[in-house]
Amino acid sequence: MIVAVTYENGMVFQHFGHTAQFKLYMVENNAVQESRLLPTGASGHGALASLLQAAGVNTLICGGIGAGAKEALAKCGITVYPGVTGNADQSVQALFSGTLHFVPDIQCSHHHENGHTCGEDKHGCGGNH
Repeated sequence: MIVAVTYENGMVFQHFGHTAQFKLYMVENNAVQESRLLPTGASGHGALASLLQAAGVNTLICGGIGAGAKEALAKCGITVYPGVTGNADQSVQALFSGTLHFVPDIQCSHHHENGHTCGEDKHGCGGNH
């Protein structure tokens, strides 16, 4: 199994479509065997699902994510755990220990009427409400 995490400076990056890289974790028997970084090459939202599928990703842990991206990932057979904040490595461990806190119905809108950006204020895109 390969788990991808939107990644920046050791943390779960808070906007799926703007992530510059994913950290990929190769997992066997619920234990990480190895990990590596996968640059996105400034791909847009739609291309990211294909990039992850081509890398063999089964599961994605991320912060904010829009409905279209969720749909594209689902079509690629990738299970999504959105609304996650904190350390990327610890998030993967929490996934396999059954303690990962995620927000399944989180939606990220690109129409930031309140003037915030994803992950900035934790209301709407980046995590806890």
